[in-house]
Amino acid sequence: MGARTHGTLSKWNDDRGFGFITPAQGTAEIFVHVSSFPSGGPRPTEGELISFETQAGPDGKVRAIRVMRTGSAAKSTPRHRPAPARVRISLTGVLTAAAIAAIAMYGYREFVSSSPVESVVATPVARVAASPVVAQFKCDGRTMCFQMTSCAEAKYFLQHCPNTQMDGNGDGQPCERQWCN
Repeated sequence: MGARTHGTLSKWNDDRGFGFITPAQGTAEIFVHVSSFPSGGPRPTEGELISFETQAGPDGKVRAIRVMRTGSAAKSTPRHRPAPARVRISLTGVLTAAAIAAIAMYGYREFVSSSPVESVVATPVARVAASPVVAQFKCDGRTMCFQMTSCAEAKYFLQHCPNTQMDGNGDGQPCERQWCN
């Protein structure tokens, strides 16, 4: 694994979920996959300043991992930021929230205890095959974990697509270190 370094996202293909980083040191461009960015944030954009670590991929080529956003070339940060608003927490508000949480937990327990075991523990295969989540994936030639964008996608590829290389220990669970841990 390489040391953390900085660079600019110089090329990005949002449809395919990958791009290239031009390191600040001026070395060759480095491949980066969307899965290396923090989840839940905005989609990567060209010109974005980022820090990252490097690692040799399955093909032996260097790729960026554990990407952190440091700013954006297109955006400038204000010099003076307004002070954050202070939040007042009242005892009534805290007690109301606690009461709502207790009622929700009680309702959930009642629901779970009254549900048949097989509907909670296992989903029949026929339902999984008709699931809209599964329907959104298709075999398109990708075979490696770093090419996937979620655990569900990796599981679909492992079960439905030929020549996948995503279950290194043969336990039926793909991409343990990246997606399905």
